[in-house]
Amino acid sequence: MPLFIKPGGVRCRIAPSPTGNLHIGTARAALFNYLFAKKYGGKFILRIEDTDIERSDKVFEKNILEGLQWLGINADEGPEAGGPHAPYRQSERTASYKKYIKKLLDEGRAFYCFHSEQELKFEAKEQMSMKLPLFHLCSFRDMPQSEAETKKAAGQSAIIRFKIPTEPSNHQITFQDLIRNQVHFFTGLLGDFSIAKNLETPLYNFAVVVDDHEMAITHVIRGEDHIPNTPKQLLIAEALGWTTTNEFGDIVPPWRYAHLPLILGPDCSKLSKRHGATSVDEYREQGYLPEALFNFMALVGWNPGTDKEIFTKEELIQEFSIENVQKAGAIFDIQKLDWMNGEYIRRKPLSELAELTMPFLKESGLLQITNHKSQITNDYLKKVLALEQPRLKKLSEIGERTDYFFRAPAYNKGLLRWKDMNDEKVLAALKRAEEIIKLKVKSLKSKIEIEKIFLEEIGEGDKGEILWPLRVALTGKKASPSPFEIMEILGKEESLKKLKTATRKITG
Repeated sequence: MPLFIKPGGVRCRIAPSPTGNLHIGTARAALFNYLFAKKYGGKFILRIEDTDIERSDKVFEKNILEGLQWLGINADEGPEAGGPHAPYRQSERTASYKKYIKKLLDEGRAFYCFHSEQELKFEAKEQMSMKLPLFHLCSFRDMPQSEAETKKAAGQSAIIRFKIPTEPSNHQITFQDLIRNQVHFFTGLLGDFSIAKNLETPLYNFAVVVDDHEMAITHVIRGEDHIPNTPKQLLIAEALGWTTTNEFGDIVPPWRYAHLPLILGPDCSKLSKRHGATSVDEYREQGYLPEALFNFMALVGWNPGTDKEIFTKEELIQEFSIENVQKAGAIFDIQKLDWMNGEYIRRKPLSELAELTMPFLKESGLLQITNHKSQITNDYLKKVLALEQPRLKKLSEIGERTDYFFRAPAYNKGLLRWKDMNDEKVLAALKRAEEIIKLKVKSLKSKIEIEKIFLEEIGEGDKGEILWPLRVALTGKKASPSPFEIMEILGKEESLKKLKTATRKITG
């Protein structure tokens, strides 16, 4: 299907509502818009849909802006970047909405509805009991505007509805979707839908059409949950004179639609908190890298057509194609994200990784900063990170995996036992390990040398009888890197100190 790329370039937008933190679904939609715009040398616009005054919050707006910036999805135009179509907050665009709402009222394409909430609920209940589609064909639709204004002046509350065409009764709206091809709706099932609470307060379906028109948007790329909104938005655009008609009589808007698949959890239901984290903030706090999440989200619903999975931002811009976005729901595979994040962690220089892990080490209480100085050297930290870098999947794991390098490990003496060893045998093993370190190993600077000497001294037999108590004494853990790698970093003095601590656990 042709993409209808205008000579003036692509203009895509993301328009989140600041009623919560940046959701992973919103971030994925922003990413796809960003990649599409950049692929064709176009503009990516950020618009804040804050007309819901009661639920909108500047705290959430700040979270959304910071989250997109952290991910590297930077807007060319928006509340912070500015641009030729400012303002980019709906709350600052009421004059435009008022003008176009009044136009529809004056031309008889919209009207005031005076039905109470109770009346509308009763109507919906009746329709459900008869298993009919839920829609409202309003009895006030043909009331003269002058009469409606008189009722309003008398204090009767009203909302503004769009007057749906009733002839022909089987009128069908068809629109072309760049992902789903043709999509059809019967207007008879839409009813007279609401477009504004009053002249100053538009509702979503109205405001979004006005904004997309005034901001010269060329492609609307959004989640499939917006498909039911599309025929309403097409009718509004048509009523405002912003559409054309093709040879089949279909409404053709000035922008093209592409509806992305929903993001699903592992059980194939819509991604929700019961599946785990759903906001970008939560992934950031867990120690996922922005470039890893950027890369991963690009593959949630889009396939490059190859087996390649690790992409730079520039490669994703070059490779991305809306034609390769799938129709079916896209699984959010957390195990794949963990793997991918680990790959990006392994590509980090140790100096950068040290900076990235410091907040997590501080949070774990392993790193104390006084007078802007750490109590450990940067070289020591980099040695610790070099040991764990191949194993890390998330930065937040660093505290649990390396705590024994920064403080005495806490463990029960029973963990020191290898198989059916008793305390006497454990004590002998610890003393033997201590003797080897004291008398046989000149320096603990080479793990290869340490391992060679230990294996020679242990000789034949079950090496675990020495190495298991040694590992636990050093780390307090069942699983860890080899004791030789650990001793190389700890050094002779600290290694012997940990062995003495383990001995005291046995002797009391």
